[in-house]
Amino acid sequence: MGSMGGTSPDRPTGARDRDSEGRARNARPRDGLGRPLPYGADGVPRQPEGVVRAPEDTVAEAQRLLDAGRPFHAHEVFEDAWKSGPEEERELWRGLAQLAVGLTHAARGNATGGARLLRRGAGAVTEWASSPAAGRQRPYGVDLAGVAAWARELADEVERNGGAVDAGARAPRLRA
Repeated sequence: MGSMGGTSPDRPTGARDRDSEGRARNARPRDGLGRPLPYGADGVPRQPEGVVRAPEDTVAEAQRLLDAGRPFHAHEVFEDAWKSGPEEERELWRGLAQLAVGLTHAARGNATGGARLLRRGAGAVTEWASSPAAGRQRPYGVDLAGVAAWARELADEVERNGGAVDAGARAPRLRA
């Protein structure tokens, strides 16, 4: 990604950050859970957008980020696969991205949003696994049944207990 315009702390009010192609893009630094920080603050490195990876590399990179307590960033990796992968796999990657966003919300203390997205993602990967296009329960080594069970269990827990969960400690094991 090219340099971002308008990233100074004294950026004019109402001005929009733009990438090198002129598209609107928020250049504010982000924390490990993807929350925007003030301009000039130290944030965590952002995931580059639009990276095309082999599916196995997508799973490995997403797992690394999940284990590091950075599910928002793992979601971006899954989103790249969703947008660049073959049509018949888009729902798989979209479901995995929803699971990562659900964990993000749960880690931020948003029990309602976290539970909703965890369940939505669990339903999406379960539905994809049973579709004729999938033909398998462990695409690229991902244990879809195990991941869906993890998501439903965590959704129940965050609804029951509220409060934020530790994203790194509660990260799913994508591969059994």
